[in-house]
Amino acid sequence: MSTRPPLDTPTLHDQHGRWPPAESVDDFQHNIAAVQARIAASCQRVGRDPASVRLLPVSKTKPEASLRLAYAAGCRQFGENKPQEAYRKWEEMADLTDLHWSVIGHLQTNKAKLVARFATEFQALDSLRVAEALERRLQAEGRGLDVFVQVNTSGEASKYGLPPEEVAAFLQQLPAFSALRVRGLMTLALLSAEASRVRNCFILLRELRERLRQDAPASIELDELSMGMSGDYEIAIEEGATVVRVGQAIFGARDTPDAYYWPSAEQGEAR
Repeated sequence: MSTRPPLDTPTLHDQHGRWPPAESVDDFQHNIAAVQARIAASCQRVGRDPASVRLLPVSKTKPEASLRLAYAAGCRQFGENKPQEAYRKWEEMADLTDLHWSVIGHLQTNKAKLVARFATEFQALDSLRVAEALERRLQAEGRGLDVFVQVNTSGEASKYGLPPEEVAAFLQQLPAFSALRVRGLMTLALLSAEASRVRNCFILLRELRERLRQDAPASIELDELSMGMSGDYEIAIEEGATVVRVGQAIFGARDTPDAYYWPSAEQGEAR
C-alpha cells in the first residue's frame, strides 16, 4: 500500500444517527447491498480483494424481530456490545442453528460465563483478568473462543483497550490460555468528521500488527484487523481492515447514544 496515491475518502459521521430504520427484508437486502458495494469500491481503490473483508452486522439495541428480518436477508452473524443483551437474543433465536454471535464490547469478569456459553467470537480482550475468567468458563463448557485484542489507538479515556505500547507484552502471556484462539487486533477510531484523524487510528493498528508479528508467540495469529464502523469503514478497509463492524448503515439509526457503550471514566463500569 505504500506506493498508492493519497486517499481523501471522507467519513460518514455526518450521517450519524440519521440512517432510516430497516423495517422489512427488502430494506435489509438493500442496505446490505449498499454496504457491500462500498466495501468493494474501497477494496478497488487499494487493490484488495473484497472477499478479504468480513462484514459483521452490529445488532445492538435492536429487537429480535429486526434481527430475524436481517437473518431472512442473509445475515448469519451478529455483533453485540452487552453480554446480557446478546445472551438473551441468543436464547430467543435458538431455533436459528446457523447463527453466530460476536461480542464486541467491554466485558466484566462476572459476565464471562455468559460469553463462554454462547459466543463464537469476542473482540474486546484487553486484560489478563478477563482472559483468566473466560478461560475458566470455557474449560467448564468444553468450548474454545476466537478473540481479538482491543487496542486504544485514539488515546481517549472514554474507550477501553490496551495502550499500543502494552500489546506486545500482553500477547506474550496469552498462550497460557488454551481455550482462547487469538485471531487479531481490534480498535475503535475517533468519532470525528476529520478523516485524517480517523485514518491515523487505523494506520496505527495496522503498523502495530506488522511490528508485533515479528515476535508474537507461535500460537498467536494476527491475521485479522477489526476496525471501522458505519461512519468510517471505507477508510478502515483502505488501511487494511479484514472485519468491519457495521450497525446503523444496515439496521438504521439507534436511539441510544454511543456514550452508553463507551462511557467516560466517571460513568464507566469497573474494569
